[in-house]
Amino acid sequence: MSRSPYHVVIVGGGISGLSTAFFVTEEAEKHQLNVQCTIVERDVRWGGKILTNHLPNLLIEGGPDSFLTSKPWAMELCQTLGLGDQLIPTNAENNQTFSWCRGALRELPQGLLAFRPQRVETLVSGGLLTWRGLLRMGAERFWPKSSAGCSEETLGSFFRRRFGAEAFDSLIEPLVAGIYAGNADELSLEATFPRFKELEQQYGSVIKGMRAAQAKAKEGMAPKKSGSPSSLFITLRNGVGQLIQTLIQRLTDRGVQLMIGSGCREIHASSQKNGKLSLTLDNDTILTADAVVLATPAFQSAKMIQQLQPEASIQLDKIPYASTATISMAYSTEAVKEHIRGFGFVVPRKEQRPLLAGTWTSLKWPYRSQKGETLIRCYLGGRGREHILENDDRKLVQSVRQELQDIVGISTPPGYTEVHRWVQGMPQYVVGHQARVAKIKELLMPWPTLHISGAGLNGIGIPDCIREGFRVAKNIVQPFHAPTKSHES
Repeated sequence: MSRSPYHVVIVGGGISGLSTAFFVTEEAEKHQLNVQCTIVERDVRWGGKILTNHLPNLLIEGGPDSFLTSKPWAMELCQTLGLGDQLIPTNAENNQTFSWCRGALRELPQGLLAFRPQRVETLVSGGLLTWRGLLRMGAERFWPKSSAGCSEETLGSFFRRRFGAEAFDSLIEPLVAGIYAGNADELSLEATFPRFKELEQQYGSVIKGMRAAQAKAKEGMAPKKSGSPSSLFITLRNGVGQLIQTLIQRLTDRGVQLMIGSGCREIHASSQKNGKLSLTLDNDTILTADAVVLATPAFQSAKMIQQLQPEASIQLDKIPYASTATISMAYSTEAVKEHIRGFGFVVPRKEQRPLLAGTWTSLKWPYRSQKGETLIRCYLGGRGREHILENDDRKLVQSVRQELQDIVGISTPPGYTEVHRWVQGMPQYVVGHQARVAKIKELLMPWPTLHISGAGLNGIGIPDCIREGFRVAKNIVQPFHAPTKSHES
């Protein structure tokens, strides 16, 4: 007898859900499996936090504008999709980033978060740290390691303990805030940068550990491949949205059912008691699935499984989220060229300013504006700074313009502005996050075909979401490489 298709329903049409669907279809084709995939998305567009707006003279990213090259999964997916020749690095000639410190923009050493900084002399000449702060940071190599090696620690506690309060406040905190939009005194070290704790315990020092790892890597280093990325970040020529568009086209070609404009309201066990799950959509459509993937924010996933597993729902709902906004503004290059250099700047929390960071988009990336125009993007909000987002768009733009005037002296009004708000858009991996994720997995063990994915659990970046999509797809398809009686009809 012929087997009916194994039906996989993925809720969420962001990069997590779309990449999961892509890898499910890849695995099904590879093993010649009869799998049908459906993606359900509540919004009226695909992509989630990835939003690229193409204007006649500008390319504006409303959400993330790039991904890390040190995490290869996004680049590998781009290569698989035939987008390898569209990958572009940052502009090498403008490779500087600054921090607003004691009333001036002061250069940050490159590679700082990897603790393999280049141009270390900028720490001395730039005045980011006082001599006392420099000496305390350098003393990290001799500072005793924590005796409580197994206890969970916040990012703030760890970096202050290892490098001193001044280095943390001026160097490390603004970079962490730029990645997580969070408060380092809440974020879990183990859930965000576990490698640093490992280095401390193994080598007694983060700096010693990084140097040892660097030396070991050099010993076994293969010759650099031609065309391999040379910058820390990389993007696509036509914006990160190009990845979403290509995924949608590929999924359409593979017969994936794309349901947009109606989300999932509730998930429950099938009334037929056959191990399947039923999904009730916002428009009252009911889908029956052999496997379900929730690639949605944790608080949305919590609502969907509230009846199915109330305790897991409670744990998901405890994962906090921060709200942010991006404000993109286009200026005449002639009006701003004397005020900007490098890629942009970050603002430490201790400065108590409304701005998180500013990026000189046209200097950082090629193809973002036409000659004669300069695109700038600023970031607001984040954990503990969200009160500014209570203002309307006009006041947000006014606030950003005032910040740019105070920090770099730009007083000319922009010719174009675009505001994007991300309400509860950034998950916060606070202390206890890993234990909470483990508890959720334990509670959902009776439903092995229900998978909770997305940035809220196992990694916030685009590469992390793609890696998780691949892992989930493998787990879904693996048991069905061989025909089984339960899938015959």
